[in-house]
Amino acid sequence: MLAIRLIAEPDRLDVLVLPVRTADAAAGGDTSAEPVSTAVAPPDGTADEAAALVPAARLSGRAGEIHTQLRPGRTPGRLLLLGIGDGDEAAWRTAGAALARSAADEIHITIALPEGVTPAAVRGLTEGLLLAPYRFRMTEAGTTPALSSVDLLLADPGAFEAIVTTAQTTAAMTHLARDLTNTPSSLKNPQWFAEQVASAAADLPDLRLRVRGPDELAAEGFGGILAVGGGSASGPRLVELDWHPADARTHVVLIGKGITFDTGGISIKPVPAMKLMRKDMAGAAAVVAATLGAAMLRLPVRVTTLAPLAENMVSGSAFRPGDVVRHYGGTTSETTNSDAEGRLVLADALAYAVQQLKPDLLLDLATLTGANAVALGKRTAALYSENDQLAADVRAAAEAAGESVWRMPLHGDYVEYLGSEIADLYSAPAQGAGSVLAALYLREFTGDLRDRWLHLDMSAPSWADGDHAEVSRGATGWGVRWLLRWLASVD
Repeated sequence: MLAIRLIAEPDRLDVLVLPVRTADAAAGGDTSAEPVSTAVAPPDGTADEAAALVPAARLSGRAGEIHTQLRPGRTPGRLLLLGIGDGDEAAWRTAGAALARSAADEIHITIALPEGVTPAAVRGLTEGLLLAPYRFRMTEAGTTPALSSVDLLLADPGAFEAIVTTAQTTAAMTHLARDLTNTPSSLKNPQWFAEQVASAAADLPDLRLRVRGPDELAAEGFGGILAVGGGSASGPRLVELDWHPADARTHVVLIGKGITFDTGGISIKPVPAMKLMRKDMAGAAAVVAATLGAAMLRLPVRVTTLAPLAENMVSGSAFRPGDVVRHYGGTTSETTNSDAEGRLVLADALAYAVQQLKPDLLLDLATLTGANAVALGKRTAALYSENDQLAADVRAAAEAAGESVWRMPLHGDYVEYLGSEIADLYSAPAQGAGSVLAALYLREFTGDLRDRWLHLDMSAPSWADGDHAEVSRGATGWGVRWLLRWLASVD
């Protein structure tokens, strides 16, 4: 990962980056750009040169805009003017991402930061620089960015060390979630995923791991996980990862859907819908990575993560539409569609969390429905909760992190559709709105934590078809960034 160094005196000025912000122009309401006074003065003449270049290059100062000026025989040899918009955290994140891509062929750059720059701005810049260059490849062929180090030029570097460390941990855990999600399912089965968690958690203190295999799942009654995983030669697992610092006052349980490949089962998917189903465990990747990040940052909150893992495959032992599944705790579901498998494994984990872990707050993240993208597009997760404060806190954390959520209704009129003639619940009704019905079904397993539960249908933002700001094409690692911010704020 790109090395970030905080310095007060530049010792290497091959490429110097100076910020340019948008500025109100005249009464007409148009905007123009202006250079920003930096905390450490740039080399003689550089500031005047930047001031002359801004109007000459017709810069707008929008976040991520970059103008390169070559300066042969002088120091620095290249001067980059970087648009930072209005200078808030989101704008700096966008600027950092654009800079990492634009300067990929450089080896080292120095960024002169403004006077009075905020910790939030430095966090945004650092996250953008670290997240944008990410690429997942399983071959040595192809080009990789030459850029290996960035210096941040500040008047008081020590004041920003903690926030940069937080940004670096956040980026590293987002990379981990992206790696887990991008890995092809020829390697990634439930056992493999559990082994990756064990390896990542091995050297972190106060972190405990338990992995249940098929025999333990059967003995304890996790019927939903066993049903979904029953068609695969790779047996299901339940990962339970617990970060329990001594000073924790609040216990949060995070649950992430972990279908390591989803064929749709007997209700088999068409090929176009199946080819990216290695991403159907992005929720599990996000909650595991966030829990590891909480341990690295030693956040003062207890976090127990549950990742129910299964391959939903087609075989003679696969569960059938019309089967009745008995979940942890005894609730039964009539399964009319084996491609609605995620809610079955989540139901087991929710019921176990409520009955055995008894947390203060309960959240689940899942690539659950295609209806999420129909309703909200490709970049926004659907949020469901009956707790206004919890919903507001999560939404605020997501907005600060640059990850979009939108609160959706839990329509009481749809509850009747969950009624089955032969079981307690009908797992996948055909009536109503798909994402809402899936949330209502999960709510049935939250027991007395119903008013402290939040569900995120994150199928759409878990994957990107192209680069956008700090998001790289492929798995996005969605959820890690806001989870770490939110967990840091939990009392």
